[in-house]
Amino acid sequence: MNYREEIAAYRPRGEEEAADQALILSMIEHFPDTVLTRECLAGHITSSGFIVNETRDKTLMAWHNIYRSWAWTGGHADGAPDLLAVALREAREETGILRVSPLSREIAGLDVLTVPGHVKRGKYVPTHLHLSVSYLLAAPEDQPLAVKSDENSGVRWIPISEIESYSSEPEMYPVYRKLVERMRKLP
Repeated sequence: MNYREEIAAYRPRGEEEAADQALILSMIEHFPDTVLTRECLAGHITSSGFIVNETRDKTLMAWHNIYRSWAWTGGHADGAPDLLAVALREAREETGILRVSPLSREIAGLDVLTVPGHVKRGKYVPTHLHLSVSYLLAAPEDQPLAVKSDENSGVRWIPISEIESYSSEPEMYPVYRKLVERMRKLP
């Protein structure tokens, strides 16, 4: 199944997610050659991983330099159509962990996230949308962690019950709550 089919097959849970799914599919239809790349300036596909430990009571987060907040891992598809592979790659790159695997191979959430204008690598990036596809991932907590200095300046395991104390992005709270709820329903 290709990424468009995977997104279309996803069953939204609620009106907001259904609207986000419709927008993502519309962007894929209107920008088929660039939606997987940053060349699509209005918005592009990203893939994130909500990483939990083996007991599922902590999540691995990074202090993102641009957002100035503790947040999940993830990034741009950069042309790669295998979005689960992108989420796994970003988890490894942003945290230094080597062992990480999906709790489920299915999409855990679809969200359209606004990214404010910012400077990255000395160049201004205008406000745009991240057409976010997220997955639930698991990793052993005993692995060494490492910062990816061009993107973050800290990596740590955070108790799931304390995410909102660490994150300074209230717009992300519903996304994290949704993923925690879905993770708890998995066997």
